[in-house]
Amino acid sequence: MRVVIAEDAAVLRELLAQMLTERGHEVCASVGDAEGLRAAVAEHRPDVGVVDIRMPPTHTDEGLRAAIDIRREHPGTGVLLFSQYIETKYATRLLAEGSAGVGYLLKDRVANVAEFTDALTRVAAGGTALDPEVVTQLAGAGRRGEDLETLTAREREVLALMAQGRSNAAIAQTLVVSAGTVEKHVAAVFGKLGLTASEDANRRVLAVLRYLGAWG
Repeated sequence: MRVVIAEDAAVLRELLAQMLTERGHEVCASVGDAEGLRAAVAEHRPDVGVVDIRMPPTHTDEGLRAAIDIRREHPGTGVLLFSQYIETKYATRLLAEGSAGVGYLLKDRVANVAEFTDALTRVAAGGTALDPEVVTQLAGAGRRGEDLETLTAREREVLALMAQGRSNAAIAQTLVVSAGTVEKHVAAVFGKLGLTASEDANRRVLAVLRYLGAWG
């Protein structure tokens, strides 16, 4: 992958760059603020950007706003936001712009190199990677429709893993069941949520957004 890193803490920025380089990825640029991020993405057109939400000058949502701009102006570039704390309002704003090629992780996940790079790879490929704790809080805060109440406990578990961006194979491995069993659960979720097959809609994405309360 070709990666741009935006993080105002120099030590963490260097750690991320070293970690990705050692695993064969190209770090095109490493910057400390949102404007530097915008310029680096425009110049290098990376596969994905790793973006801290809170950066100078106000340390509020500069990174988030830059990430939203990047997704609009450079749709081929994925964005993986990360934060020290769970901030569901920021995750919701990011998802509202579309879930393809986006991710939101807590900074603690960086310590698990395999988990972090797996999430980054999914986002770069146009998938979704949401921190399990973020998914839990978003789902708890989201609107609860009657259709969600019809899901079984196992179907909810499968849907929560889908919301993290996991593939059917990864869900099967996590739940220690067969891929066929997961496919049946996913089909049941689609049916109960009234998501019929269509060329114009990605049922997996719509199911996740329904679960997170980000779609009507």
